[in-house]
Amino acid sequence: MPPDHVATEAGANVQETQFTAIPDDIEPVSGETHGSPTTNGYIRGQHSEVTRLTYGTTGGTINGAPTGSHTRTDAPKATASPRALAPDLLRGLLMVLQAVDHCSVSQGAWRHGVALESEQDGTVVNKWNDPVPWTARMLTHLCAPGFMFLLGMGVVYFGRSRSKLGWSSWQMLRHFAVRAFVLAAVNELLFTLPFGRGRIIILNIVLLALAVNYFLAGLLWLGVNASERVLSTLLKSFDASSDEDDEQPLLQHETSFKSTKSGSAWATRCSWHIHNGILLALTIITIAWNQWLSPHHGHCPVYVPPGYSGPTGPTTTSLGPWFDFWFLNVSYPRIISPFPPLAWLSPAILGLLYGRILLSRQWKAYTINASNAAFGVILFLLFVLTRLLHFGNLSEDCLRMPEQLASPGGNQYLASFRSFFYITKYPPSFSYIAFTMSINFLLLAFFGALPDKVARRIPALLTFGQSALFFYIVHLMLYFGMGILVKQWFGHELDHIDPMTGKPAVGTEGRPAVMWVTWLLGLTILWPLCRWYGRFKSTKGVNSVWRFF
Repeated sequence: MPPDHVATEAGANVQETQFTAIPDDIEPVSGETHGSPTTNGYIRGQHSEVTRLTYGTTGGTINGAPTGSHTRTDAPKATASPRALAPDLLRGLLMVLQAVDHCSVSQGAWRHGVALESEQDGTVVNKWNDPVPWTARMLTHLCAPGFMFLLGMGVVYFGRSRSKLGWSSWQMLRHFAVRAFVLAAVNELLFTLPFGRGRIIILNIVLLALAVNYFLAGLLWLGVNASERVLSTLLKSFDASSDEDDEQPLLQHETSFKSTKSGSAWATRCSWHIHNGILLALTIITIAWNQWLSPHHGHCPVYVPPGYSGPTGPTTTSLGPWFDFWFLNVSYPRIISPFPPLAWLSPAILGLLYGRILLSRQWKAYTINASNAAFGVILFLLFVLTRLLHFGNLSEDCLRMPEQLASPGGNQYLASFRSFFYITKYPPSFSYIAFTMSINFLLLAFFGALPDKVARRIPALLTFGQSALFFYIVHLMLYFGMGILVKQWFGHELDHIDPMTGKPAVGTEGRPAVMWVTWLLGLTILWPLCRWYGRFKSTKGVNSVWRFF
């Protein structure tokens, strides 16, 4: 991460310090020193006289966006900031919520979903899960899109950090490819080999989707940076003649305010905004294609047999498993993938756009927090519109609960509180992304508003957020290992079939205290392990594979 800069505004004895947020993808570059924290996620350099909380860069351009021209080149440099806390706190919270999901699955504590059927596109559901599992599942819905968003945001920060170190585009591309390969390899070692047992060649739980989308986000970031410079150059060439004319005063005593330099800034700004528009369009397109490519476009038939629950139509396309793997939740004899990579690309592209905007200029802390909160509210309103206007849901006419049957022909989402918040995850619908990302942005605003001392006292979240992949690997082995013992001691036969074995499931359902105690015990074990790993990886160089974890 580049050193922070102190800017002094003309005519004011105020020094503005840059504050930078670092997602999990980036650690402070070796050789940097740290400033002193003043507020959560925004670090004050040691030279400021009157500190105004700002965010971004001072002077020059970042990602093509001009950042102002009031920087004094002789101003003292503030010391570089360490990682911002808000993204790490959000990531840490998502890891803790994810542990709830995996702990409950490992010991069969309850059915996995807000309803007793899978939250899959075009699936009829007729019975809700119990209130505690329903609430837990709604909270864990935040995890997957939140991780993808932070992944995209991390790519932008990684690119800026390594650009300052002199990395070429090819070096960055190699890094993206190597890290994607490591994630894919971990997925094979952690899931495919132990659970596939030679019968399955791909078992994609989530890591393979993260690997693919990390590489695609990195590739997209490199492409946007390159094309942004090309477009800026073209725009400057179109503006060159007018610049030359404008440099000549209209009258002999007049002074021109437009120069080649201002034309260059105009071209840079236009190119930056155009590419942000492209990223926004791609964010929308890559979530909309989940609706377009759905075999039944997210609709259930009007008539199904009374009491029926489950899929109501084809779950694959005629294009074969290798196409379906990228876009649909598939379960073929040799390929099982509930997380199709391209179906989850939208939040990663949104993270790219968000990161570019954050690094485009200086932002005051309250501006960032207020903007996060406002965007969260806007996304929630979009979610409400999906309920009222029946678009982007992938579950139209699929709710057949008693409350829907009692009012046939009505809006199924307005029949009850739980109906309103029923969202489809496999693959993610627009309503799913709108709802979950609205909460994630509100959480970013909340964590960003916390005083630094308060934020750092939240138990374990920072530690988990800064060693996310290590946490993920260890927590799966830990909880599923404990789950074997827990089911032996407290388990009993359940009234449904285990999809992995095809036999009656065994679990601790009906004994929720067992699950919650196991979950807390696991977090207690994971905390010191993640602290140790954080110290370990901080001793490694910027190119070390250990920093990937």
